[in-house]
Amino acid sequence: MDRPLPSLSQFVLKVHSRCDLACDHCYVYEHADSSWRGRPRAMSEKIMEKTADRIGEHARNHGLSMVHVVLHGGEPLLAGPIRLRKAAAELNRALAGVCALDLRIHTNGVLLDERFCDLFAELDIKVGVSLDGDKAANDRHRRYADGRSSHPQVLRAVELLNRPQYRPLFAGLLCTIDIENDPVAVYDALLALDPPRIDFLLPHATWDVPPPRPAGSATPYADWLDVIYRRWDGTGRPVPVRTFDSVLRTLHGRSSLTESMGLAPADLVVIETDGSFEQADSLKTAYDGAPVTGMDVIANSLDEVLEHPGMLARQGGVEELSEQCRSCPVVTSCGGGLYAHRYRTGNGFDNPSVFCPDLMELIMNIRDSETSAPSRPVAAVPLAELAELDELAAGFGSAETVARMAAAQLELNRELLRAVSERVARDDSIAAAAWELLSELDGEHPEALDSVVGHPYTRPWALRILEGRAPATIALGLAELAAAGALRARKAGTVVVPVRDGLLRLPGLGCVTLSADAGYAEVAAGADDFTVRAAGRVLRIGWDEGMDGLTPHWQPVRVVELPNWAVALEDTDPLRDSHQWPVAGRLSAGEAKGWAADLTAAWSLICRQLPVYAPGLTAGLRVITPLHAPDDGEVSAASKEAFGAIGAARPDSPDQLALLIIHEFQHVKLGAVLDTHDLYDPADSRTFYAPWRRDPRPLAGLIQGTYAHIAVTDFWRVRRLDAEGEAARTAEAQFARWRQQTTEAIDVLAGSGALTELGERFVAGMASTAHGWSVEPVSSAALSKATSAAARHRADWQARNSIN
Repeated sequence: MDRPLPSLSQFVLKVHSRCDLACDHCYVYEHADSSWRGRPRAMSEKIMEKTADRIGEHARNHGLSMVHVVLHGGEPLLAGPIRLRKAAAELNRALAGVCALDLRIHTNGVLLDERFCDLFAELDIKVGVSLDGDKAANDRHRRYADGRSSHPQVLRAVELLNRPQYRPLFAGLLCTIDIENDPVAVYDALLALDPPRIDFLLPHATWDVPPPRPAGSATPYADWLDVIYRRWDGTGRPVPVRTFDSVLRTLHGRSSLTESMGLAPADLVVIETDGSFEQADSLKTAYDGAPVTGMDVIANSLDEVLEHPGMLARQGGVEELSEQCRSCPVVTSCGGGLYAHRYRTGNGFDNPSVFCPDLMELIMNIRDSETSAPSRPVAAVPLAELAELDELAAGFGSAETVARMAAAQLELNRELLRAVSERVARDDSIAAAAWELLSELDGEHPEALDSVVGHPYTRPWALRILEGRAPATIALGLAELAAAGALRARKAGTVVVPVRDGLLRLPGLGCVTLSADAGYAEVAAGADDFTVRAAGRVLRIGWDEGMDGLTPHWQPVRVVELPNWAVALEDTDPLRDSHQWPVAGRLSAGEAKGWAADLTAAWSLICRQLPVYAPGLTAGLRVITPLHAPDDGEVSAASKEAFGAIGAARPDSPDQLALLIIHEFQHVKLGAVLDTHDLYDPADSRTFYAPWRRDPRPLAGLIQGTYAHIAVTDFWRVRRLDAEGEAARTAEAQFARWRQQTTEAIDVLAGSGALTELGERFVAGMASTAHGWSVEPVSSAALSKATSAAARHRADWQARNSIN
């Protein structure tokens, strides 16, 4: 059966075919291919126009949401500002109304000046610079034809890009590896320039012309990179390194960031100065004419280029690799290496990479390092970050600390969303349009986008996609997020959203009930309302409509506005079922008023009696999801996947609601800490007694419960001072009990032998708070009651779990 052809989304435009340096490792001028000699020095305006038309045509036909274009050479700055402006103008013209354009230029930097930077700032052209390290390393290959060093000029270019007005243009540094250079000196020199990204490139070589391999190591390139990896990893990974990040991503089942690794189909084509279409430039290192397709922008479309045998050979994933590669344990990370590096006369590209031993060693070293090193040492954590962790470890957290935590969680959600976008099928126009709109919102209305991406139930959906549990919901989820973001921004235009069994989900805003046969809805924002068109029906919904529950088709999320805090009662989102217990249905108007009244009273109690918790709650807790109350008592829960939300059945009193809010938000905070820091050895499978559970708890459960019960202990500590009579005596006994039990659990954690260095510091912070309460006086009656309750719980637990 015929299947649709893949598409191309990455284009390299050779705007100038000559260079002002004479780098002896250059694949264009120094390797097997010599086609540059017969080509025009610069791309003509006619070729620029036709190239842009071909890219626009291809993007339109395939419904692309974005194309990536690199202006290249030779040295592209030799083309001059006028020609570069023309190239950008033509691309923007051809793609206007079709898709977004990511436009970049890659340069050796020696000609870069304010005139070029001002142009690139105007045209939004990101700039990548080639630099091989310190002066000694760079001068080994990157010199002028007369032997002069280019290093001072490149440093000047990087200094220019680091100026505040030009820093947004800086895309990063590219370094070609030479194993004769000192890897530490190279890395440190690059890092000192404060680049936004570093990429290390293996030197181009084939089996016919293999790379230098000095005696003494079978994997000198892996060894060289491993030195840098350990320095990079050991200092907290201070800058993204595309080589290492690609290995780490592919080890976790995600896509590579570079064509030299991973199994993603090739989606890049080169357009030479004469308009010829060529395959990847690196093929010039294989043999003379290796990248040639025989096609050009005048006579051929990009779909025709995709039918070229050389392009098709790079679309088949693992099945197109050599037999040796297909059976390799690291093939999903390596992907056979760069295509050009597989070449050998006689059997073409049906070979592993000539760097095969190095790639395997590098990938396995990184994999083993990730497995054996569960955490960064305390010394590798920045002091400001340590101060925040210490603050959280004590059991609390200021508004500033929790806000920074929330920002980190938002960025994590953004990363997950980008990973979801990479799984959009090429023929999925709904998902592609949604991703394009989300990209537009990111540039035009970032706060609106943050609201929907940061919605607590965005991450559970994204994780289900990435774990292969719900692949069919990619377009559905992206379109729902895009529509909700557009409505929040009041952005003009119509968003097409698939309907869930008659329900239009607008995450964070609410749900619209439609007819069961409605497959799609068209959503559009207006000044006073928004419209929903589906199954021949048009609904106009006011922005404030339905809050009282009287509008049958619109169920908005109700937000309870409290002093310095606004929290949503999320009873509409079909994806809110993330909290262990069954969720409640839509609250009636009366039930919602009851919740609001209890929240008002609970918040007043927290602000008066437990004010140390209030700032963190205002910065980090956005949503309370009502749960279904069981017959045997109250329930509440938090989900590590849903930062910013807790679930709860409405308790009997506002006091109990205040307790469960601070209790569950402890879980939320610690879950966020564990997203970025390893506090314990995840391989430790032992279980432990926890005085708040009937079952043995693993280490992860024990640390979560202990941290949450710091807040429980604090609640009763304060309540005993405010209550009277029997209520005061009950609170005092509860304080005595939870003080004793929480301190005991902290001691178990500290003595477990499974904590990392950072975990020991964190648990010590918990201990400092809990042990500090041990000197507070309580009555002998309270102590006796607490001791009896604790003894009964342990005895029941031991009997239930058959432990003597």
